[in-house]
Amino acid sequence: MPAYIIADITEITDPATFQDYAGKAGPTIPKYDGKARIVRGKVETLEGTWKPTNLVVLEFPSVARAKEWYNSSEYHPLVAQRQKASKGNLILIEGL
Repeated sequence: MPAYIIADITEITDPATFQDYAGKAGPTIPKYDGKARIVRGKVETLEGTWKPTNLVVLEFPSVARAKEWYNSSEYHPLVAQRQKASKGNLILIEGL
């Protein structure tokens, strides 16, 4: 069953550091069979008050594989860099 990591980066506080993070993080995703499905595309709110600013959706073949990526030696050290350069939310959700 596929799994999705959804990030809503609500504020980029250090654009240069965030850009460096993104350049390093992107190549780690395919190593864990992940695919970027949405990367900061245009968002239109149809209902409610949620207004994502920088939405990212990553697809993995399973929750286990998504967690492997997130906790990997390639990606996990980059989490601190992302958190230093931005504010936001990150969730993992099982799909269909």
